[in-house]
Amino acid sequence: MLRACFLATLVSVTLHAADSVQERVATVTNTPGLVAFWDFTKREAPGKRFTAYVPAGAKNDYALDAGNYVKDLWQAGPDASYADFPMLGAGPFGQAIRIKAETNPDFRPVLFVPRARLHDTPLDIKGPGKAVTVVVWAIRESGNHALAGIWHEGTDLKEKTTESIAKVESGQRQYALFAGLNKEGSACGHVSENGASSFTNKYALHKCNSAEQSPKVPADAPAEVLAKSWQTFAMTYDSKTRQITGWLNGQSGDRWLDNPQKDRLLSYAANAWLQGRLAKIPGLQEGEDPKFPADQYYNPPEDKPVKVTVISEKEAKRIELREYAYTKVKVTLLAGQETERELTSLRLNPWWYPHGIYEPKNDGSGGPFTIGRVIHSGRSVGFTGWIGGVAVFDRALTAEELAKFHALAKPSEK
Repeated sequence: MLRACFLATLVSVTLHAADSVQERVATVTNTPGLVAFWDFTKREAPGKRFTAYVPAGAKNDYALDAGNYVKDLWQAGPDASYADFPMLGAGPFGQAIRIKAETNPDFRPVLFVPRARLHDTPLDIKGPGKAVTVVVWAIRESGNHALAGIWHEGTDLKEKTTESIAKVESGQRQYALFAGLNKEGSACGHVSENGASSFTNKYALHKCNSAEQSPKVPADAPAEVLAKSWQTFAMTYDSKTRQITGWLNGQSGDRWLDNPQKDRLLSYAANAWLQGRLAKIPGLQEGEDPKFPADQYYNPPEDKPVKVTVISEKEAKRIELREYAYTKVKVTLLAGQETERELTSLRLNPWWYPHGIYEPKNDGSGGPFTIGRVIHSGRSVGFTGWIGGVAVFDRALTAEELAKFHALAKPSEK
């Protein structure tokens, strides 16, 4: 009798846990705009490739291949397989894969949907007026690099690691979510209009950083610690507002970068702001570079300040700090006439992005969708930790929807 009661209780708990996971999956799949959702449980068949939940009637379930991009492009290192992605057996949706800190510099395993299987499908979000959201449920052990997206950084960059490359490819960036980049542990959204570089720098620099940053948690921490450590990383690009926004655990928050001229990379954005401003003034101005490409100017709207602070005022000279939606500018006025403008801060979250998403043709100029890593010339280890779910939507999700998704990261009843 006791054994029968025990078995009945066990079955009840198991079914309840299964229902809980199914409900979590349904919360994601029932959200409008879903393109693909990998929970690392759904497969083609037992032991076969992971596939995605897709909308009814979709013709592609985006099965994930395993590969070592170093072998593909440098012709060095071993093959990669699913065995290189250990499974946790737990997570927001019941399963998770591990991205390890590989010690072999010729081994960078990645899960991916090849370009040939995604080109011109709903996952291939591109062109003017298109919006995107990427959500990744993860536990970050270390690193600040890619979590998921279409972001082949190119292997044509002049790096020490590219001296021995066998296959040179230009940048094929579209959209991706990173674990911070310049602000490690934040949710960093990246979007590219040309697949290549920004502001004459060799890297793409249209990116945002959530205000909050995720902690580091050892991937081999006890199960009860891991269960409480899930973070919900997300990025949205809203083509209507032209904002790229990073979200961590359902929160975006404001983030500003002061003195951008001193930043190693975003100094290029500061110069793009300057060049765009100077180009509007008739004649060649001091500091103006007439060869700077006009399509790379960076001039967020500065029509009406959000806030004005008087820094100093003496006789006819007045210096103000004007805060706009995406910039802070020190303005000098003489007898009421503006005589000088100096950029003092750039807004990193949200980031103003005035372009469409890079639109590769079916000619080899488009990249794969990757999870855990992206293809890049530096070949760094990147993010390490657990990934328990990846979802892509063809619209910018709301704060309420992303907060609901973070609620799924709480310990399940399984």
